[in-house]
Amino acid sequence: MRSWCRPGPIVVGGLLFWLIAAGPLRPYRQALTNGKPPQLILVLGGDVDREHLGIRLARDLNLPLVVSGGSNLEYAQWLVREVGIPPSQVQLDYRAKDTLSNFTSLVDELRLKGIQHVLLVTSEDHLPRSMAVGHVVAGSRGIRLTGISVSCANQCREEGVRKRISDWVRAWAWVATGRDLKDWAQRRWPEALSAGGEDALLPNSKVLDPAAH
Repeated sequence: MRSWCRPGPIVVGGLLFWLIAAGPLRPYRQALTNGKPPQLILVLGGDVDREHLGIRLARDLNLPLVVSGGSNLEYAQWLVREVGIPPSQVQLDYRAKDTLSNFTSLVDELRLKGIQHVLLVTSEDHLPRSMAVGHVVAGSRGIRLTGISVSCANQCREEGVRKRISDWVRAWAWVATGRDLKDWAQRRWPEALSAGGEDALLPNSKVLDPAAH
């Protein structure tokens, strides 16, 4: 009796190999395996302590610095002068409106500049969510992230799991479509989004549950 090899495992294995080696997962493999030293510092705005640390790191490591959605222009420029690094080493970018757009507004520019490893500076209570989003968005461009947390001490605010999941879903939607799921949801359910915030993006959110109205 002749035995035949089942094609199923071979097909699945071939598909996985293609996804990782040449398909849409290839940039993530590149991000995970690249051993390049950090090439740039990215500070996520929201707390001036993040900017203080980012600017000092840029001075000590002699790396270019991008501050996304940081403090007002005058204060940021004063801080750069105070720490003593050349203004040409710092890019102040005010396009971002939230954590997702901190990354989506910059990743294509960073890729074009050949950036493959970024030091990400943000508050310790914000780092888990920002890294989850950043690994998806920056990873899609082959960019590796290394997180550096800024202590928030007694000002730490624990972020809910729903918010992390919501932003993570938005990140994957952006990678797949090039659009922010929140913008689409805002047009479709403007009242729900204004009432429930980003949590309203989740399928089982109470504000989107028809029974709740």
